[in-house]
Formats: sequence, structure tokens, C-alpha cells
Amino acid sequence: MLVRIVKMKFEPDAVKSFQDLFQKNRDKIRQFDGCQRLELYQDQKDKTLFFTYSYWESETHLNSYRHSALFAEVWKATKIGFSQKAEAWSLDKLVELN
Repeated sequence: MLVRIVKMKFEPDAVKSFQDLFQKNRDKIRQFDGCQRLELYQDQKDKTLFFTYSYWESETHLNSYRHSALFAEVWKATKIGFSQKAEAWSLDKLVELN
């Protein structure tokens, strides 16, 4: 399993638009082939700082999403509100304790 973490910082006036965009597209992203889980986090102190965690069956599945029309549309609309460049990491999950 691959975990993709994306850190995004927005202009204050773009936060609501991003949240609406995520709400509108989250089910489409989650239902994309190979996506096992999708999470959105907002920093407790800095309300313009967000993280998405998406869990993928494989790098091939993630790359298929990243080259899709859905990703192109959502990413184009998302990055309009950035106050700084997004950062992203692809990680292998090694341990999970519940």
C-alpha cells in the first residue's frame, strides 16, 4: 500500500472554496480505481494549512489518477488558492496499530 500525503497552504480567502471543491469531488476521488481511503486534515492553529492523505493499492494506481481528467480538473482549481507551493510525499506504510 502506498500513502500519498499532500501539504497545501492557502490564501485565507481561498479556504472556503477549497473546502467546497473537496466536498464536491471527494467521492469521485475515493471511488477512483485503486484508491482505498481518502482523508483531509486542517491544522488546528493555522486554518489555511491542509493535508490530504490518500491510500493507494500501488504506485501504478496513484499515477493513473494523477494522469486522469479528474485530477487535472481538481488540481487546477485547487492550486489557484495556494499561498505557497504544495509539497507531496509517497510513502510505504510499514506498521499500523489499532
